[in-house]
Amino acid sequence: MPDHSLQHVAGADVPLLEVDHVVVQFGGVTAVNEATFVAEAGTVTGLIGPNGAGKTTCFNVISGLQKPTRGKVRFRGRNVTGAPVHRRSKRGMGRTFQRLEAFGSLSVRDNVRVAYDIHRGLAGLVKPGAKDIDALLERVGISAYADERADSIPTGTARLLELARCLAGDPKLLLLDEPSSGLDETETDDFGDLLRDLAAEGRGILMVEHDMDLVMGVCDTIHVLDFGSIIASGTPGDIRRDPAVQRAYLGYSDDVPEHELVGARAGVGAGAVEETRTDLVPVGAASDATTVIPAVGATTPEDVR
Repeated sequence: MPDHSLQHVAGADVPLLEVDHVVVQFGGVTAVNEATFVAEAGTVTGLIGPNGAGKTTCFNVISGLQKPTRGKVRFRGRNVTGAPVHRRSKRGMGRTFQRLEAFGSLSVRDNVRVAYDIHRGLAGLVKPGAKDIDALLERVGISAYADERADSIPTGTARLLELARCLAGDPKLLLLDEPSSGLDETETDDFGDLLRDLAAEGRGILMVEHDMDLVMGVCDTIHVLDFGSIIASGTPGDIRRDPAVQRAYLGYSDDVPEHELVGARAGVGAGAVEETRTDLVPVGAASDATTVIPAVGATTPEDVR
């Protein structure tokens, strides 16, 4: 993939984020293997895969927490592979984490205030942004918890608090790691609407998520990681039909008879195979339950996701 840095200076139209043949190795373990994908402004992009696939490691490379062994990351057309986290943040990256990172002893409002003040710097001292902070709480739907301590609120609400803090920096790219964890069905539906609204404002959203109902409902493009490699990219419909994705998630493909598959999977009964088949329902099929992709043969350390 050519370097687009000069094109950015010239004002050419380039993807908001480009991950270019990124490799991450921890000793003898390859957590990410030649991952190449893009995330466009104004769209919601999903990065999905079984536990241990390398998703969070990819996020760490993109946000600057992990140096890649090889490869490049370009943001808004510029190579930021060697840039520290705070530089990327100033350029317009915002991230939430799978592990909640709120200041537990502070109120929900004050948690957002801290993020707001950090991003505004001295300007925040001259003109406090109380109205802006309350508007952020209202937007993500947690105004009712504004005066509650962050360590006393439900997990789903804490996820939305993380999003509000991220939005306090007015990012151009949102990196969301398991953002719907802890949300009930109604809250997840509202969250999906919020993601669409944020993308409609021109922001790019890259989301690691295991709730397939949410992913298939809001993502414009999905990239699938398995054992560190991108095995498929496309629309939600493309991903549902892709045999490689079916094999990675479900342990079967439409072109393999089930009785042969069961015979090939020593020690795995037919009931176990049938159980995993509910994870990716056919296009247009109704699903009453939240769909979660299970861990499939994950043997890498927990932090290699």
